Amino acid sequence: MAVAALITLGIAQCFPIIALNAQGMTSQATLFDAVSSLWAGHMRVVAAVVLFTTTLFPSMELVALLYVLLPLRAGTVPPGFRHVIRFLQWLRPWGMIEVFMLGVLVTTVKMISLARVIPGAGLFAFAALTVLLALVSRFDPHRLWHACDEIRAGDGATPPAELRADSPQNEAVVADPVKGVCAKHVGLVACHTCGSVQPFQRGEAHQRCHRCHSTLHERRPASVSRTTALLLAAALLYIPANLLPVMHSTSLGRSEDDTILSGVAYFWTSGDWGLAAVVFIASVVVPMLKLAILAVLVFAAHRRSTWRPHERTRLYRLVERIGRWSMLDVFVVALTVALVHFGSFAVITAGPGALAFGAVVILTMIASMQFDPRLIWDPIADADAAQSDS
Repeated sequence: MAVAALITLGIAQCFPIIALNAQGMTSQATLFDAVSSLWAGHMRVVAAVVLFTTTLFPSMELVALLYVLLPLRAGTVPPGFRHVIRFLQWLRPWGMIEVFMLGVLVTTVKMISLARVIPGAGLFAFAALTVLLALVSRFDPHRLWHACDEIRAGDGATPPAELRADSPQNEAVVADPVKGVCAKHVGLVACHTCGSVQPFQRGEAHQRCHRCHSTLHERRPASVSRTTALLLAAALLYIPANLLPVMHSTSLGRSEDDTILSGVAYFWTSGDWGLAAVVFIASVVVPMLKLAILAVLVFAAHRRSTWRPHERTRLYRLVERIGRWSMLDVFVVALTVALVHFGSFAVITAGPGALAFGAVVILTMIASMQFDPRLIWDPIADADAAQSDS
């Protein structure tokens, strides 16, 4: 699947996605054309975001995955295995091919009223790539760590005592299970990178995982304060993201600025109610929902609240899954700018609202990554431990 996805990604980059034909003039756009148009329009940050999320990050993820999969399949561990896997896990949330594909569909419907839309080979390649990447993303990177352990065990290497099932401390924890037991209370810590659970040495500064050598933390350092800072920055940028125009269009000497809400209104008045709902949910509801949920999570963690921990955990998982879909409007802007350049007939350029909106999406994604969901359960675990001690 990874090999097929990498080949399909190359095809999708080389061929036009869609083309427009209006008044005898034809305009077509590849993904590189969209990035070039944004760069030429002095939207270089937005151009970099589009390039990284749709080209560089997905291709780097696939290359890194193949770098470790091929040797593991042959029964060997490649050099720099742990560094590549850590890099692969860092890359995974930032590839947004499926969001870009939805942006292509929205742009296609939007352009139908302006010109005749001609689908290109790149469109079908991106559709196939979306399916392939969805299948590849179902693969759990933690399985690669287990495969590496099995290969090294077969070579005669002995895993550290902390990772063996016959470790005395592991026997003590397993032999006397407690309902609601917290790893923190029994002196254990889980690695964020490989998932290995091992004893936590409180007196040791910057303790590292015995398997992947990542720095171990009982809880993410300054999780609440970092999430709060990123959340406030995103909330401040959300105001200009909705008030400033995301696109500036010029047609037959008439200029018009489009905001996110005016784009939703355009689809609604044109009769494309389903598409209006998709854009409204992805570009308006989802960012507001993310900001509200993260604010509730941070406030509750700061107050060490025991209020509805299961529901708060589900809300955190919801934010993790829907965060990337807010990038839809940025991709629509990028494709529209690349397609509509018919000289004096019609030209569309990106507006400052696209930059602000892209920053909101990125900041909220980083904020959700910085928040430690274990903080939701710490007050409950502490209360249970105190009750059992008494």
